[in-house]
This record gives sequence, C-alpha cells and structure tokens, in this order.
Amino acid sequence: MAEDLFETEQAALDAAEGLLAANSDWPEAAQTGLGSLARHYKRLLRQTRRVVRVSDRTQDEIREANKTIQAQKDELEVLYDERSKQAEILEQTVQERTAHLVATQRKLEQLIDKGIAIAAEHDKDKLLESILASAMELANADGGTLYIKTDEDELEFTIMRNSSLEIALGGTTGNAIELPNIPLYDPKSGKPNTNNVATHSAIAQQTVNIEDAYNDKNFDFSGTRAFDKRTGYRSTSFLTVPLMPRAGEVIGILQLLNAEDSETGDVIPFAEENENIIEALAGLAAVALDNQNLLAAQKQLLDSFIELLAGAIDAKSPYTGGHCKRVPEIAKMLAEAACEEKQGPFEEFNLSEEQWYEFHIAAWLHDCGKVTTPEYVVDKAVKLETIYNRVHEVRMRFEVLIREAEIDCLKAQLKGGDEKKLKKQLADEIRRLTEEYEFVAECNEGGEFLDDDSIERLSTIGSRKWTRHLNDRIGLSFEEAERKAREPAPRLPTVEPLLADRPDHIVRRTTNSDPFGDNPYGFKMDVPEHRFNHGEIYNLSISRGTLTAEERYAINHHIVQTIVMLEQLPFPEHLARVPEIAGGHHETMNGTGYPKRLYKDDMSIPARIMAIADIFEALTASDRPYKKSKTLSEAVRIMSFMRNDKHIDAELFEVFLRKGVHKQYADQYLNSDQIDDVDVEAALA
Repeated sequence: MAEDLFETEQAALDAAEGLLAANSDWPEAAQTGLGSLARHYKRLLRQTRRVVRVSDRTQDEIREANKTIQAQKDELEVLYDERSKQAEILEQTVQERTAHLVATQRKLEQLIDKGIAIAAEHDKDKLLESILASAMELANADGGTLYIKTDEDELEFTIMRNSSLEIALGGTTGNAIELPNIPLYDPKSGKPNTNNVATHSAIAQQTVNIEDAYNDKNFDFSGTRAFDKRTGYRSTSFLTVPLMPRAGEVIGILQLLNAEDSETGDVIPFAEENENIIEALAGLAAVALDNQNLLAAQKQLLDSFIELLAGAIDAKSPYTGGHCKRVPEIAKMLAEAACEEKQGPFEEFNLSEEQWYEFHIAAWLHDCGKVTTPEYVVDKAVKLETIYNRVHEVRMRFEVLIREAEIDCLKAQLKGGDEKKLKKQLADEIRRLTEEYEFVAECNEGGEFLDDDSIERLSTIGSRKWTRHLNDRIGLSFEEAERKAREPAPRLPTVEPLLADRPDHIVRRTTNSDPFGDNPYGFKMDVPEHRFNHGEIYNLSISRGTLTAEERYAINHHIVQTIVMLEQLPFPEHLARVPEIAGGHHETMNGTGYPKRLYKDDMSIPARIMAIADIFEALTASDRPYKKSKTLSEAVRIMSFMRNDKHIDAELFEVFLRKGVHKQYADQYLNSDQIDDVDVEAALA
C-alpha cells in the first residue's frame, strides 16, 4: 500500500511540474498555485519515502518476527511433544514406583506377619520349617535349606525343601536328611572351610548372593552339579544368609535356591530388595530360634534340677530309693490312657504340650517336701529305732538284771544258802529274763498286730527294776541336757524301771516346728501335741507298723512342706497348677485325706491320677523296711478296697485296669515274682 501511494504521489508531482514547464505563459497566480502544489507533492513524496522506508523495515521486522514466532511455535510443538512423552514416562514411572511400593509394603506386612508367627511358635521342628517356608515365599524361591550350627562347629542339614522336585525332608515330615554335616573348619589343619558357600557365610558372618552357581568361581558347587545331574534339575541362583541373634554368633544358615519371576516363572537372580527382606527375616528367625534354645536350656536345667532334687530325696533313704522316679512313670502311663478315652467321663480330657510339662514337673516334685523329713523316721524299721536301734540299750539292761541275779545267787550261797535251790532259782530267772527280752525284741520288730494282752505284758515287763549307778546327765548334747532338766536328778545309785516313758523322751513342739501359722493354705491336719515321743513303752506298744502318731505325722507332714515350698516358687502361668497337682496325692475322694481334706470335686484329674500312682508304687515297691512288697494282684485287690471306700477315683481306677496300665508298669519295674494274673473284672466289680 505504501509503494502504491508513493507512485501516485510521484505521478502527481511529475504532472504538476510538467504543467509548469509547458505553460510558462500561464498567469502568475496559476503558476504560483501549481508551484505550491508541486512543493506540496514533494513534501508528501518525502514523507511517503520515509513511510515507505519505515514500512519496508516494519515488513522486514514482521517477517523476521513471523519467522521467530514460527520457530518458537515449532519449538513449542516439539517441547509439547516431549512434555507429553515425559508426562507419559512420569505417569508410567509413578505407576511402577507405586506398584513397587505396594509390593514392598505387602512384603513388609508379610514379613511382620511371618515374624509374629515365627516368634509365637514353640515347637522347634515347626519353627525351623516356618523359617524356611516363610523365606521361600517372601523371595519366591523354588527351594531352600536350613542348617543349624552344632556344638562341634559343623553345619547340620535340618530342613530341606524343593517345590519343583517335591522334596520335603527334616522337621515334622519324619523323613531324615541322609547328608553328613559340613565342618566349618578343616579337622586336620583347623583352617576355615571357605570353599562351601554355607560355611563361608557362617564364618564371614555375611550374606552371599550368587546369580548363577555354574558361573561362580569362588565356591565349590561340585556337589550341586552332581545333584542336578542326578535329578535333572538346574540349580542357578543362590542366596545364603547367616542366622545371627543378639549376641552376634552364627547359630545357623538360611540358604534359598532359584528365585523365580512371579509372572513368567523363569529363574532369576535374587533381587537386592528381596535380599534385604530375607536378611530381616533371618534376623527375626535367629532371635526366635535363640530364644527357643535359651528356653530349652532353661527347661533342661529345671528338669535336671528337679530330677536332682528327686534323686537326693530318694538317696536320703535306701528304703525309698527310686520312689520319686517311679511315680512319674505310673502317672504318665495313666494320664496317657485317660487322654486316649473317646467316651465316658474322660472323653474331653486332654493335655496340651504345656499341660504335659506341668504334669511332668508336678509328678517329679510330688514328694519334694521330704527333704525336711528326718530320714531316721522314714527309715524307722523297728519301734525303738531313732538314729539307732535302742533295743541294744534294753538288752543291756536285761544283761544287767542277769548279772545282778547271778551276783545275788552267789551272795546267797556265801551266806550259806542252799546252792542247788539257789542255782535253780537263778536258772529260772535267767530263762524268764531271756523269754521276756525275746518278747520285747519281737514286739520291737513291728510285724503283726499287737493286741491288748501283749501291750499289758510289755507294761508288766517294763515295771521290772534295775539299778543305775552312773550319772546320765553328763556327756549330753544341749538339747538332751535341756530335756533331762525337766525333772531333778535322783541320788545315785537309783532304781529305775526296765522300760520307761520318761519326761526327757518327749520332744516338744515349738513354734518353728509348726508351719501352719495363720494357715493360708487351708491345711486341716490333726497335729499331735508333741513333735516326738521316744518313750520305750509308748513305742513298743505301737499296734501296727513301727511308727508312733508323732512320727506318722512327721512323715505325712512332707506333703505340707511340698505345698508350702511349691507355692513359694514363682511358677509362670502355664505351670501354675504344679502345687495343686503335686500336693493332692494323699487326698481322698470323700474328704478323709490330708493335708486339706479335699473331696473329689475339689481336685483336678491330674491330681487324682497322682494319688493312684503314689499308692500303686508304694504297694508294689520292694525296698520298704516295714512291709513286704505286694504282688500285682494283691496291690490291685487292696486298691479295689480303697476304691470302694472312696479313697481313690473309681473312674480313673477303671481306666488304670482296663487300659492295662498296671501290667505295663509291672513289666518294666516289678520283680518277676511279683507279676501274677489280675482278674480285672473282679477288681472292678
């Protein structure tokens, strides 16, 4: 447009100048007007030229600007395309990262869940299986092996699994692993065994991740190749992780085989994140396994201590040796028989693993209170026995009477008496003293029932007099001297009865010797007035057995001590019933037992089992000083009477016989001459 205007104005200027040149004769006014017009057009032309130049420059700038704009537009389009691509990449990356985070979170949740499950498992075989199975699942591994370090510095094959080959060895499978242990050190040189990847991991205490065993040059995989050749398998990727608890010492090795792609199933190397997850699991597993090892060691220590205590109790008396060991055997047999019942009163009776251990401890500790029972009471084989058999003192008194009779005879002869008559009187007296001593000695043995006539004869014999010349208040212990001081010393020589119940024979009960106190345990035993009564007539007059009421109480008191001792122990919750089970074996079903006079419903089934076990062992024991061991049929017959009198649980006694527990125990522990036929139906009638 500017160019057209410039050409128009130039043409007008040329026309005006042409008119002026052609019409010079025009009037001055016309020429002046044309000249003014020409000048006007010149000015316009100059302005137009400037406009044209500006327009040209502007057009150039516009063209350049358009080029720039187009270039920028093209650049923006490229940037937009790149941004779109980056956005797609970013979105894909976010999706992938999100999926990875979700997968990682899921694995962490699985790790936590499996860690909790591992920590809660108490069975060692199940724990080891759970460790390996959890690791294989988390790492998506096809196989794995769990080794446990032995005390001999060897790695023992404990659990082996392979999904493809369907191999399941060790643990609860019952299938033994027929592979030798791997030594951590060379048995000859003592050098570390670093050729094997498992032993290297244990010695170096570090994880080993191998992408392909066939390409690895650091470890000896000849055994692996031989296994593959034999099975047609291809062992490729390995992840070997040490199990190290808090202390840092390796207690085992977890080895995984052939990680698999979750989508394609192809064997791949173990990824770094999976390695971290397995290391975390190995740490949890190591702590759980170490805790279980510590608990097992504590349990073994407790069991050993309990058996040591039971052995010490049995060792106190050669006559009851083995009682604390045999009773748990009978109790276990009867408990197992009751658990096997599928109907009847014991249909729902069962013992968990913890309850079995509780029962085991209670059975072994059922007589722990006997540590306080004087062994001379437990071992009292004759009536006059305390620390020793005092019948020897009595015999010496008879000897003294015989000597005195001989002296009296000789003195009478010296005075001129009839020698023949005197000798006959002496012989009659010696014969009478001999017979009387033999009767006293027979009474001392405590065999058959001692009737009233025999007791009266003892009193008559005991009233015989003998003369003591020596002081019996010297050479005594403090306690003996204190008892002697209860009555004034007689002047010597003094005449005393042949058999006596003296004040110093009484051992009084003190506050310390009565544990009932405010009786927090609910004991209901009749306590004798005295702790002991060593009176000679009193002891020789025992109607049955060899024990006085005081001594019988002292022996029965062991169950009081058992309960007191066990109640003071801080048993954990799963062992809380140990005192009840151990402390009830002298109770009866009708409330006549001791020490609490419980009834059947007051006692647990395990406590009632203990009562039968204790009685049966006592009846059949062949090491008691005060009775002859019973045959199997005699023991069962006596127990059937006790069943009728509601002293033992009738239903458990039936299980005891029908399940053959009596025969099972007899075959293992009774002498052959004790084992005879038992009429079970008659015993249960």
